[in-house]
Amino acid sequence: MSATLLFRHEAKRSLYAHMQRIFIFRSQHLPSNREDEETEGGNENEEPTSSTLVYNPSAYYRAKTSQSFAPGHFNAEEESYPNLPFNPAYRQQSNLYSISSSRQLSSAKNTLLNLAFSKSGSNRRAETTAYTTKDLSIKGDSRAFQRCRPEYRNMTHDLSQSQHSSTIDLDEALLLLHKVSVLKGSIGPSDVTNFLCKLAQLPHERSAVVRGDTRFNMLLRYSVESLQTFTHQQLLDILKAFVNLRLPYSHSLLGLFETEFCRRANGMELHQLLLAADLWRCLGRSVPQYLERLFDSINQYFTQMGPPELVQLLYIIGEGRRCSDTIIQPIESLLMRHLNQLKAEELGAVCLGLFKAQIRLSERAARRLVDGSHAVVKDMSDFAIVNVLKLMRFSYLDHLPWLEAMGCEIPGRAPQMGVQGLMHVVLACSALHYRDDRILLAVAEQLPKVIVHCRSKDAAKMLWAFGTLGVHPSQCPNLYPCLTAILRERQAEFQRFPEHLLTGLLGLAFVGQFPHDLISLALSTEFVKKACSSQELELKKDLFTLDESVGLELPNWMGPRLSQSIRTEVTKQLWDFAQSDICQKPEVLEAEAMLQELLGGEMFVRKRMILPHLRSIDLEVHLDDCEQPLPMSSEHQTPLKDKCSASSQHWGEKLSGVPLTDDLLAQLTNSRKISPRRSDKPLQNPSTSKVEPVSERESIFNVGVDLTDDLVVAMTKSGISSSHPDKSKPSIVRLAVQVTNRNQFCYRSHQLLGLHALKRKHLMLAGYRVVELPHWEWFPLLRRSHAEKLAYLHCKIFSSVNSKK
Repeated sequence: MSATLLFRHEAKRSLYAHMQRIFIFRSQHLPSNREDEETEGGNENEEPTSSTLVYNPSAYYRAKTSQSFAPGHFNAEEESYPNLPFNPAYRQQSNLYSISSSRQLSSAKNTLLNLAFSKSGSNRRAETTAYTTKDLSIKGDSRAFQRCRPEYRNMTHDLSQSQHSSTIDLDEALLLLHKVSVLKGSIGPSDVTNFLCKLAQLPHERSAVVRGDTRFNMLLRYSVESLQTFTHQQLLDILKAFVNLRLPYSHSLLGLFETEFCRRANGMELHQLLLAADLWRCLGRSVPQYLERLFDSINQYFTQMGPPELVQLLYIIGEGRRCSDTIIQPIESLLMRHLNQLKAEELGAVCLGLFKAQIRLSERAARRLVDGSHAVVKDMSDFAIVNVLKLMRFSYLDHLPWLEAMGCEIPGRAPQMGVQGLMHVVLACSALHYRDDRILLAVAEQLPKVIVHCRSKDAAKMLWAFGTLGVHPSQCPNLYPCLTAILRERQAEFQRFPEHLLTGLLGLAFVGQFPHDLISLALSTEFVKKACSSQELELKKDLFTLDESVGLELPNWMGPRLSQSIRTEVTKQLWDFAQSDICQKPEVLEAEAMLQELLGGEMFVRKRMILPHLRSIDLEVHLDDCEQPLPMSSEHQTPLKDKCSASSQHWGEKLSGVPLTDDLLAQLTNSRKISPRRSDKPLQNPSTSKVEPVSERESIFNVGVDLTDDLVVAMTKSGISSSHPDKSKPSIVRLAVQVTNRNQFCYRSHQLLGLHALKRKHLMLAGYRVVELPHWEWFPLLRRSHAEKLAYLHCKIFSSVNSKK
């Protein structure tokens, strides 16, 4: 009899195993709605792109994508089953084993469990998942520093080791689940821990079957019931099991575990705190509450921290995108103490953590950090090098030895780098205003080979970077066409990220390229409405710059333009800012005062934004044919309105005069004020008289102004001149005096950056002659004598006029 029963039992086991294998085969071929989404993600600190981008490569390396499990990554198979306890695809298995827990739960705890397991799949995506990424190589490299020292094993989860430690097959896993159903109410906290740890030894490709089994769901319920009775180590072991079983980050059970870890944070040791944070990272779940508890608890452990603890903490801080202000200074002090002991990949991890969490070190500390990186740059991976560049970009750190080293390193590394890594290289150069053709041309040469993997965001930032640094199409014939083509292919992404289109088009405008189809899209009513409705970004200024650039550079443009209301609104915003900031700078005020003294008064100098769309001010001066200054009314000390709103308007033909008052006539003729008693007599045409030079101007002007009839008419006219000026009348030379600063030029050069070079071009199109007071000349003069400044300005003004004749 016993033999017969044993035979029947074995037969049932064989039949059940066969059914499970059939089910595995079917489950591996189930369609997944998330499959396309898995291929769309980019770097974890980048915005997600739209569904039109169907393939995302390695961001920093173009090596073949591994199928190994990486933190935060879930393949299409597992993402099909986010909240497994009530997944309909697996309910059919409940017919094999009718599972019902005999354990009677209290009403409060039962309510808690119902809340934990009843969230519908439609709400899962609502959770903020700042950690998730779909690129395996990025995540593998971001944790590469954990292989530098054996000490990391105590505070991190080695995903590669857990993958190779699989010791059970699917049949054994199913037997374990059968035991769970048999034990039912007699299962305790240690049993729950042991079952989960053993199930975690199952190969990852088989874990979906276990997660979908209703007996596994019952085991999860038991873990919640015993949540407060687990030891710290048991909780950590269970969290490790969840990682190895690839439990989805959106599983509502994890919220209960996070709450329990928050409750216990104050009583956990340093390595336990860091390990828990690392496990949450591996799960890909955002745990802001736990990180807050971690920051509160970590203060007591700073004296115990060595290099690995510090680097791991900064890694966790960076992945969490947050850091308490109270620990920034202790972290900086600890970093300076251990800096010389950090290895190449650890330095890259530190830079990335600081960058992601937006932690600003002191300039001294940041410079020392880059010093240390420069010393081991040969040993750094491409990923680590990019991380250092990110920190420098964020800190605006001009570390010349590192930048010069990049001129040697990037040309050799570029062929192995992916499109996002190349983007970060040129973006860092652009942010630091550093132009090195060895770097830029190496990236430009490589980009067409990997451009198929480029997102609209990558293309827009690279167009901006190359345009800002003045890399012209003639230097890289294939660069701008391939990047512009990406903008056209990815137009659907602009519905979600309109700023990418504007960024790319402005970069193209810097090098004189205006793709009509993309400009029509950017200035269309629908796009402008969407861009202006953005609460996070101020895109009206970019639209204004693009629109006015089109008006000047494309005189025959028949496409859409910005409305007058938007232009007026943005012009007022820009001028209000200029009045409170740029106009008050000492170098500008000094130049204005000196010009007024040189030319004879305030009326001869107008401080304003000649071209408001280029967001900077000028000191405007008008001269006649005899190089004598012409007065301008002070009431127009505001931005010029609608100067380039239509191609039919001619900038160089607009001039407003001033009323010819007795005081002005007396000043111009160097005579006494006309007596009011003679006002009843008819006013005679004034005769020509010579203005005697005053003492202050004696060394500069040796002749006065001839007050002719034509000059009187020019000064007293109130309207705008005809679009076809009379050639017989004296022409007016319009000068735009610019006080520059070093932020308008490439690093250690006299080459203007994109926006400022565009302004020079537009001023010339508008009929102005630019007189530059370069910072390397004007700033030292501010400490020189009064006469030297006047002589310098005289030379600049009149040599500019004579050079154009």
